[in-house]
Amino acid sequence: MTTDFWNERYASSDLIYGEAPNAFVAQHTDKFPTTGAALDIAAGEGRNALFLASQGLDVLAIDQSTVGLQKAERLARERGLSLRTQAVDLNDFDAATESFDVITSTFAHVPGPIRAKVHAGVRRWLKPGGIFLLEAYSPDQIHRDTGGPKDPALLAPLETILKELEGLTIEHGVSIVRNVNEGNFHTGEAAVVQILARKA
Repeated sequence: MTTDFWNERYASSDLIYGEAPNAFVAQHTDKFPTTGAALDIAAGEGRNALFLASQGLDVLAIDQSTVGLQKAERLARERGLSLRTQAVDLNDFDAATESFDVITSTFAHVPGPIRAKVHAGVRRWLKPGGIFLLEAYSPDQIHRDTGGPKDPALLAPLETILKELEGLTIEHGVSIVRNVNEGNFHTGEAAVVQILARKA
């Protein structure tokens, strides 16, 4: 899925994946620090990044789509929130060691080598005690029409992601079916992987 693909998808005035944050991220608000730095991976139009900012965190939203991030910046201004954005391909992104208290990644589907590189980065980028929240479609989603890519190379099983996060403490790691109703393209019963991991 190219930058042009995502720029075209986000070109609508509508919020393609809705205004509310991802349900799994919102469910774990009690795990967030009241201050600190957060990174939202594949931020799109900013629904999760804006939610993190509303919780008092200093948020960097990254995505390959300039159009999506421009919408996120506009929404931040309208809501009186501070939000930093960076348009970047995930394969090219890096950050300082131990620079984030919270990292979120929801429905960021990329080829395996890039995903593994990003997850190795997550292990470095988290501060001690920091948390990583991930929700993504699992391989079982390929046969459903409720969202997600149709390329199996972009869908990783739970055990693969857990191996990529080795060294973090897994507080929650499941492969489940749940109703995902987040905008026009994530609607209905879906097979997902959910992980909440913490750096010791």
